[in-house]
Amino acid sequence: MPVEYESIDTFLNWRIVAVIASLVPFLLLFAFTPVSPKDLFSVGIIPFVMSVGAVMVRVLLQAYRFRYFIKHFIGPHLSSTGKIMVARLAGEFVTQTTPSYVGGEIVRIAWLTKNGVPAGQAAWVATTEIISDVFVGSTLAFIAGGLALFHGGTFIGTIVILVAIPTFTFWLLVVILSAKRNIQLPIFALKLLQKFLSTERSLHLVDTTNTALTDLCKMSREHFNSRESVRVFAIGIAMTFVAFLFQGVSFLVLANAVHEKVGLLESFMATSASTALSTLPITIGGSGLAELGIWAYISNLNGIPHIADILKDSQLSVIIAWRIATYHIPLVIMWISLMKITLGKKSIAVKLSGTSKGTTESKDESNLKSSNENDLYGQKKNSNLGIGSTNSNINSNKPGHSGSSSSPDSSSSSSSTFSTPAGPSLKSGNDSDSESEEQVE
Repeated sequence: MPVEYESIDTFLNWRIVAVIASLVPFLLLFAFTPVSPKDLFSVGIIPFVMSVGAVMVRVLLQAYRFRYFIKHFIGPHLSSTGKIMVARLAGEFVTQTTPSYVGGEIVRIAWLTKNGVPAGQAAWVATTEIISDVFVGSTLAFIAGGLALFHGGTFIGTIVILVAIPTFTFWLLVVILSAKRNIQLPIFALKLLQKFLSTERSLHLVDTTNTALTDLCKMSREHFNSRESVRVFAIGIAMTFVAFLFQGVSFLVLANAVHEKVGLLESFMATSASTALSTLPITIGGSGLAELGIWAYISNLNGIPHIADILKDSQLSVIIAWRIATYHIPLVIMWISLMKITLGKKSIAVKLSGTSKGTTESKDESNLKSSNENDLYGQKKNSNLGIGSTNSNINSNKPGHSGSSSSPDSSSSSSSTFSTPAGPSLKSGNDSDSESEEQVE
């Protein structure tokens, strides 16, 4: 149990460091730009709350999509809707505090396997979520980049499209190849791992990964050949699209609050471009990249920007307020969900430890009680045997009873009837019988 506690504490401490690191860009902005906390509050409390509400709709839609995939790909009775959505929010916290938005899938797979779901099915549910996000996000990024190019934003349009291509291509190949054969790690992966890990651990990691990939490919072939599964996947993509739309609404509310002329389509495309740029593995949770991406898209950037142009832009305060509303506020809720899962594991561990201790004490007490009862029982039998010996002496003095009392069969019968501790009493009884016989003679 202490090992489990240590790993959980280390995990949580690392996430705290990640959250603090995500605040660094804001501290730098406040230190080196004319933006002040007063400028952030200029958007108004009601628009700010509405922006938070819009992005929480996005987060909860993704959580419900997780529940929807579990219901159709695994079963409707795995767990309650609330617990499943909490697990999804906990995984989203990990996603939002790592570069390139990765890691949340591991939390969700671990939660599913803990609840008895086979690793292949758990990986399939996580993969369908990734594919939904990548397909919708990349498609919107391509559209946003195309519209930027059409309106003269050559630089930002090209960057957004180039960033989206590798991710979209990779997952498209995964879907196509998994539908035809089993995907395995390349041979050089083992040699690469052996440079950092022992040979035994490297082999175990490669074998485990290849087994999971094999199960995943089997699930892919099974479901993509099913019309019902394709329908479920299409509904999941529709949920993802609506979730991205609410992400756009979150910026639209704040922009209109300060009288910026931003329409729904432009806000939708700007947040989609921002999300695409945030996937670059440079900063934690895309901090800095998300703000820069949405500013560049709104500004219709057609060249490399100058820092002075960014710092003097009037939209900068709105963009920072949007980032706080759509990232740091939801992160608190995600953190609570993660704590609920991890502290729940600790509580279970403590409860099991206490139960084990109580069981051991109960067993010791039971054994002691049983030992005392056996001692009393043995004493009682010895006392009974003593009475039997006295009766035997009395009967041996009577005519017709001396032979039967002293016969070997009688001693053998008594010895088989009682336990070993009665032996001395039997022996003393036989000796007294012999003495009685000599007196009679």
